[in-house]
Amino acid sequence: MSLLLEMTTVTVLALVITVVLRLFVAEAFYVPSESMYDTLTTNDRILAEKVSYLHRDVDRGDIIVFKDPGHWLNEEQKEPGTLRRIGEFVGILPRSGEGHLVKRVIGVAGDKVVCCDKAGRITVNGIPLDEREYLLKDAKPSTTTFTVVVPPGSLWVMGDNRAESADSRAHMGGPGGGFVPVDNVVGRACCVIWPSDRMTMLRPPETFKKPGLKK
Repeated sequence: MSLLLEMTTVTVLALVITVVLRLFVAEAFYVPSESMYDTLTTNDRILAEKVSYLHRDVDRGDIIVFKDPGHWLNEEQKEPGTLRRIGEFVGILPRSGEGHLVKRVIGVAGDKVVCCDKAGRITVNGIPLDEREYLLKDAKPSTTTFTVVVPPGSLWVMGDNRAESADSRAHMGGPGGGFVPVDNVVGRACCVIWPSDRMTMLRPPETFKKPGLKK
């Protein structure tokens, strides 16, 4: 009985620690689509860490996991079973992506984001972005033209696979104007953890470090 009680106590404590880590430190997710290809691809497992945003704001270039801000996900998603829900809750299984999206932050509150300049580049506060680091070769930054100013408490997000991403551009005419509330952000995708041949750290591209980009 003593051994059983000890094992039960250790198991419960381990589960409590795992839940706390998932809620406040980091959480694993499946990537559900090709919208971030080839930075991320379908069924990649990514880790969304939550610690960074305790001491800094969401920044341009971050790849974020966020809750659907309002009918961005139109396709029906299969409801996970009870056992899977339990596994996801305690953190031993990655979240299936239900109700969540992953995109790259292009503009933060106060930014003027424009597509496109004469060279076909997206500009942020008048500074052109060099997106060749993460866009597919020969891909256009956007075939949709737009000029937006990101409102307070919001973000402008786009997928790296621009031709296949229903991101902020696709929802400009809907509720919220295509902007994502910062409060919807779950965490910053910091790395691909599976499959093993795709394991890598995810760092903000150099173009978002340009002098003068920040207002």
